[in-house]
Amino acid sequence: MMLKTFISYALLVIGGAFMTYTTAEPAPSAAMTKNRQILVIMTNHASYPSRSDTTGLWLTELTHFTDVVEAAGYSTVFASPKGGAVPLDERSLGWLYMDKAAREHLQSPAFRARLNNTLAIADIDPSQYSVIYFTGGHGVMWDFPNNPDLRRVAETIYNQGGIVSAVCHGVAGLLDLKDAQGQLIIQGRNITGFSDREELLSGMKSQVPFFLEDRLVSQGAHYQKAWLPFTSFAITDGKLVTGQNPQSPKAVADAVMALLSADTTPSITH
Repeated sequence: MMLKTFISYALLVIGGAFMTYTTAEPAPSAAMTKNRQILVIMTNHASYPSRSDTTGLWLTELTHFTDVVEAAGYSTVFASPKGGAVPLDERSLGWLYMDKAAREHLQSPAFRARLNNTLAIADIDPSQYSVIYFTGGHGVMWDFPNNPDLRRVAETIYNQGGIVSAVCHGVAGLLDLKDAQGQLIIQGRNITGFSDREELLSGMKSQVPFFLEDRLVSQGAHYQKAWLPFTSFAITDGKLVTGQNPQSPKAVADAVMALLSADTTPSITH
């Protein structure tokens, strides 16, 4: 355990990068280009099959993203599959992963109230959002896939020209999403997310219902990852933005801001 913690800390301080690709995408409507609301999706699931500690939202995968987009003038709306309270992953609150900004958020009564009163995804009108962002934490592996309301909202935002973004295990929210032609939106696309190797290093291989990397590949995604695990890595492919791990939400936010700063659907190259 001590060795794993040391390795994780050493890798945490190593810089990462993000990559961009050009892909044809639906053009945003005039209303979409003026919309400054970002829909942030979090899990309601807190339990592992056989561990005594709890899972839930990986806190900095929320705060590192929202700090960037809110500083740029965008508002965020918190939602979850069931609505109501969002559990926090116990491990995400440890000294290794928390930073000053995240601790300040956690100490804020207003922020805690937002986490305890998320909107139910079934009540969301996707026409009001230009971006959807799926946060991570192992809990999402249980309540993001196969959720018809989550699928409806994400597919509508994508097919009306919006941005679909996700980080770490939150990329599970992209599984089974389809475009207007009925094709899987990740098929043939450059995508990242929590890797099999990172799942093994995290000690959770016996707890998760599936390996995210394997499921992405099985749906035809061109899965990519950083050379070193637990380093920041994000990919933009058209209107899809994905980050690999808990070190990547800021890179995802920066990539989303780059897309939003363009007048229309961007043409992005290396």
